[in-house]
Amino acid sequence: MPPLNKQLTQIISLRKRFIAARPGKEQLLSLLDQAEVSEHVYNSNAIENSTLSLEETEKILQQIHLDRFISEREIFEARNLARVVEYISRKALESELDLETVLLVHRMLLSNIRDDVAGRFRGLNEWVRVGSHIGSAPADIKQRLTAALISYYADPTESIILRVSRFHLEFESIHPFVDGNGRIGRVLVNYLMIREGYVPINITFADRARYYDAFNEYHKKQRTKAMQEIVFRALTNSYHKRLAYMEGRSIITLNAYAKKNGASHANLINKAKRQTIEAFLELGVWKIGEEP
Repeated sequence: MPPLNKQLTQIISLRKRFIAARPGKEQLLSLLDQAEVSEHVYNSNAIENSTLSLEETEKILQQIHLDRFISEREIFEARNLARVVEYISRKALESELDLETVLLVHRMLLSNIRDDVAGRFRGLNEWVRVGSHIGSAPADIKQRLTAALISYYADPTESIILRVSRFHLEFESIHPFVDGNGRIGRVLVNYLMIREGYVPINITFADRARYYDAFNEYHKKQRTKAMQEIVFRALTNSYHKRLAYMEGRSIITLNAYAKKNGASHANLINKAKRQTIEAFLELGVWKIGEEP
């Protein structure tokens, strides 16, 4: 992963290009955001062991009949999370993140799934385990979440990658809810990104092992480096995708690009995963925008 200062330089450059290309592209950006909802829902639920494929997730959101039995819980998990993703994209533009909003989106997420715990923090004797880590004592949840938000907002000149990574790691370490902590935590990452004028990111199921390693690193060493790498690559991926469309490039698969240019597809995939080329994932396929 590039050092923090190189990360910042790259993000600043991509953000400037995005801002320059944005005028007149509001409808395009809205369509891209809408198209990504199913990807966000699929990946976030898959990280939490949902059995739904991306195609099945899309069908559920479009209310299309599936070819196999799907539990009512998984159907509600998909539809509820889609509502939350769409809601925060609007809400983040209106106000800063606070505990009231955290509780509201949690209520939306667990509606018709766990109404007994939806929209409230863990209470007396409600303890949770995150791997080998035990979440905060119920009595400490509000204080620790408030402290995490204060820390996030304390220095707005600090790197967005560092601040978001640190907040997400702390939120999941607190594990404030009986259920739904991971999905809410990833939604809040995008709330903070959008609120500060960045594009939303998608932490993919394919990155689940590295994602869990990032929490282990934080719990054992209080380090944020691994999570910063995940956030950085997800953010550059999101910018690369939007810029490819906004700048009018011809979008092709990385496999087709490799054949066209006599390059090694495996080598290009490795570069894409490291985000050292302007490739991006779309519906699980690596793509790239060619110059017009």
